[in-house]
Amino acid sequence: MNKKFKKALFITLPIVLGVFLIWIYIQKFTDAQLDEIVYNMKHANYWWILLSLFFGILSHLSRAYRWHFMLEPLGYKPKFPNTIMAVLLAYLLNLVVPRSGEVARAATLSKYEEVPFEKGFGTIVAERIADIIMLLLILGIVFFYQTDLILGYFSGVDPTKKILILAVLISFFFIGIRLIKKATHPFLVKIRVFINGLIEGVGSIFKMKKKWAFIFHTLFIWIMYIAMFWAVTFTIPETSYLSFEAILVGFIAGAIAMSITNGGFGAYPVFVASALALYSIKEEAGASFGLLMWTSQTIMVLLFGGLSLLFLPIYNKDKV
Repeated sequence: MNKKFKKALFITLPIVLGVFLIWIYIQKFTDAQLDEIVYNMKHANYWWILLSLFFGILSHLSRAYRWHFMLEPLGYKPKFPNTIMAVLLAYLLNLVVPRSGEVARAATLSKYEEVPFEKGFGTIVAERIADIIMLLLILGIVFFYQTDLILGYFSGVDPTKKILILAVLISFFFIGIRLIKKATHPFLVKIRVFINGLIEGVGSIFKMKKKWAFIFHTLFIWIMYIAMFWAVTFTIPETSYLSFEAILVGFIAGAIAMSITNGGFGAYPVFVASALALYSIKEEAGASFGLLMWTSQTIMVLLFGGLSLLFLPIYNKDKV
């Protein structure tokens, strides 16, 4: 396949997917339901949106500060304004081209702080490994909180069948591990490399000089992400009573949507509304919540990312 075509497909496919998802989703609603969504958007309590954005800003500041713990062992001490603007710029560019922000983030420090691109990019990859581990941890917490639902699902199953199902699952797990370890197929090799990278990434974190500060900021960043989601639940009455597990499930659904389209474009409200429907939240209320959450996050990224793009050369005018 032509490289230019691959690149164009990489850029346009998430956008097309987002447009398609939102178009299909809208078809489900009647005019009355769409009117209710518009009403919810107009009459939402936007003070909670401001609180959500405040949590978001704290997470970005923490991410920029955490980056220093990765750069210092390499002999670099960039100015904090440059690292925060690089992080905000990365979020902005990721709205346009998926994963382009990571490249731009490393390039920004290379230009203004003389951090070699490959070293800066390497620290960003290591950060992403820490973030993936946090996402997996939250997934584990979600499964823990949903234990009662899982047990309820299997409550009517014959004990012999329960044992059989458990044995099959365990067998598949160990067979899968053995296959991945010995595999030569490119896809399975990539999985093995990914798993090994996670293990190596965890090990490198605990070898850092300021490992506990890094771990604290990693936890803080993800707590702020969840707090952003939690605050928006109070914007409309229907979602203001959501349980902690419902918030986590909705948060995970939103994180998945963010990963498959540019900044969750089109997919975020759909995925979040579908997740909240599991907790008896009406589709129009779930869609309203998803739109409020996604819109507020996107406006924040556009605003602060745009300001960073503007002020980076001004702040570093002696290096331009």
